Amino acid sequence: MKHSMHTLKALRDIAFDLGVGEHPDLAAMARELGRVVHRDGAALNEALHELRTRERGFERWLLAARGRKPGISLLVMAWPANHATPVHDHGGLWGLELALHGALEVQAWSRDAASGELSLRGQDWLGPGDATWFDADAGYAHRCRNLSRHDTALTLHVYGGDLAKYLAYERSAEGDQWLARPQRAAITGRLSA
Repeated sequence: MKHSMHTLKALRDIAFDLGVGEHPDLAAMARELGRVVHRDGAALNEALHELRTRERGFERWLLAARGRKPGISLLVMAWPANHATPVHDHGGLWGLELALHGALEVQAWSRDAASGELSLRGQDWLGPGDATWFDADAGYAHRCRNLSRHDTALTLHVYGGDLAKYLAYERSAEGDQWLARPQRAAITGRLSA
């Protein structure tokens, strides 16, 4: 158990060390976080075993937060089998998402500031140690889905601030417009690192 807590602390320390400035080097952060996941995957699975077996739906767990400038928050998310989010933004924050256990599909979308129209830009598939990231951009949105039909996936999310509010997008009944719905990000609990 001691090694597993050390692994969570290592992830936190990397994010805090590399998450400096308005536009941190997210590629370097992804590399370093991924290195820890590849090296210490068994310890992470031990530390987060309860999150993988809770079967209580989609959950967001706060791992750490740094409130001073620049602010950073780290969350571990538990994705039930086949769970998918709606297309959503991140309140203009930069962010990084890293798979810890299982596999996730991430679709990237662009939102036109004038029309509000969303268009698909591409998609990534993440396995343990793989990451995707985005700069602070009000026009960026994405949709995530657990690729497993049977197992809970776990991901680490690092944001350039507190992601308390964001917008989720859905097509209108006519299907010709995207409707933005304000959301509040609920935290299930706090993990210790």
